[in-house]
Amino acid sequence: MEKTNGNGARQDLLTAIAIGLVAYIAADLLHEGLGHGGACLLSGGQPMVLSTVHFECSHDTRLVLAGGTLANLGAACVFWALLRAARRAAGAWRYFFWMSMTINLLQAGGYFLFSGVGGIGDWAEFVKGLEPAWVWRAGLTVLGVVSYAAFVRFALLEMRPLIGGGPEDRVQRAVRLTVFPYLAGGTLSCIAGLFNPVGMVLVAISAAAASFGGTSGLAWMAQWLKGGMIPSGTAENAAGIARNWVWIAASGSLAAVFIFVLGPGLRL
Repeated sequence: MEKTNGNGARQDLLTAIAIGLVAYIAADLLHEGLGHGGACLLSGGQPMVLSTVHFECSHDTRLVLAGGTLANLGAACVFWALLRAARRAAGAWRYFFWMSMTINLLQAGGYFLFSGVGGIGDWAEFVKGLEPAWVWRAGLTVLGVVSYAAFVRFALLEMRPLIGGGPEDRVQRAVRLTVFPYLAGGTLSCIAGLFNPVGMVLVAISAAAASFGGTSGLAWMAQWLKGGMIPSGTAENAAGIARNWVWIAASGSLAAVFIFVLGPGLRL
């Protein structure tokens, strides 16, 4: 489970997955609770139900619809600032800040693309009634494609201190820190979504779409490290992630609450 990278730093896979789960849970709560919930209060509405896949407000406005994505973008900026400020912190914390930043960015960019192509979701509802409709949907699609690609590249540039500058194995190290937490986070989101009070449709258009779909960049972004698209960082900056039972226990506890308490929904 623990692997030594090319410059001696260790990457514990179990700890990386645990940190990824915490980041996925935090991003979900930021989107549904802080984003939609905060916008509901700001618009004078009454919060009604919070679950892992939806938020019910007494009345929806464009601010409420946009609130989830705006919260993700704002949170990504905060986590980026923390990542930059934590250059001397333990590798686990630096990885958490990076993963949280990346998940929030990808979910935001992915939502534009999802609503533009599929015609469903928050941003499809946001542009409903605006004419010509095809222009707005096309605009969402273009915004989604461009922002998603930009976010993936930005995340990889910020990831370099975690994977080191040695080009010979930085792809392998990046895969361990992206693909496995992505699979775990997507699975957790879908399991929690099965308990939602609305129905199975939200598992497909919210839980799976936001996790496996929205953050799908984590599954393939490491391949962009091949070639010259992402220049190498300095090898001596690579950060190790040691086995950390605090992160592992915290992720297990939070996952249980996420599934069994927030999954069925909380009436507010």
